[in-house]
Amino acid sequence: MSKTKISDTVKSGRILISDGAWGTYLQKKGLKPGECPELWCVNRPKDILDIAKSYIDAGADMIETNSFGGTIFKLEHYGLADRVSEINEAAAKISRDAAGGDKWVIASIGPTGKMLVVGDVTESELYDGFKEQAIALEKGGADALCIETMSAIDEGVLAVKAAKENTDMEVICTFTFERTVKNEYRTMMGATPIEAIQAALVAGADIIGTNCSNGFERMIDIVKEIRTAIPDVPVLVHANAGLPKNVGGVDIFPDTPEQMADLVPALVNAGTNIIGGCCGTSPDHIKAIKRAIENL
Repeated sequence: MSKTKISDTVKSGRILISDGAWGTYLQKKGLKPGECPELWCVNRPKDILDIAKSYIDAGADMIETNSFGGTIFKLEHYGLADRVSEINEAAAKISRDAAGGDKWVIASIGPTGKMLVVGDVTESELYDGFKEQAIALEKGGADALCIETMSAIDEGVLAVKAAKENTDMEVICTFTFERTVKNEYRTMMGATPIEAIQAALVAGADIIGTNCSNGFERMIDIVKEIRTAIPDVPVLVHANAGLPKNVGGVDIFPDTPEQMADLVPALVNAGTNIIGGCCGTSPDHIKAIKRAIENL
């Protein structure tokens, strides 16, 4: 599959399955508060490979990489600013090993934590940071980039441009939306789904979508809204296992694999082409999603 573009496969009519959570999975494996998750790609590669393989074994057509916080802006907090290329290349190589030659690796690029609107970073600095990460992920063997959990349009656009202008990979761009008291969906910066997605497409994104913050039930509404303005571009959804509940100081994601699987037909009918999980999801959730798609 990796020799065929993801977008071309989707346009042929096939519904694809992505992977599940990485962050919450790492926590179960012992990641401690304040520890750099991405450094595990160098220091604990067998644990990262185990996560990646577990999703492939569960039936995922594509897997991400342990590189969500792999920009220089995030890594500098751990004193790792000079190891961006090393860590990201290692992240992609591990997922490539797990995926083999017939599954896709969609390398993760998350937000930097910097905001242009308050002037704590320049456009050129953001662009260069995303460029450095994207090049390293491609060198490690990724097929595509998954620029995800974006809330600021300007940051998402710069990430897409840096990827498209400096690599030959397909680019996925997803934003995260919260439901307002008026039952509308907005990013943290106030952008609507259509505003955010259209900006990503103008910047060159091949696949668009939404991830995190919501379970499948709310994702259905977001996809429907996107499809009113953008009917033909492939849409990816990485949903949480429901809305988190704090139990004893710990966030618990309540949706079982069966509950998520029950909503797959409605998510597909809304116009979703690629379905996977975000926070709180596991290989069991991906197995259930796969069965639901096979039964459509």
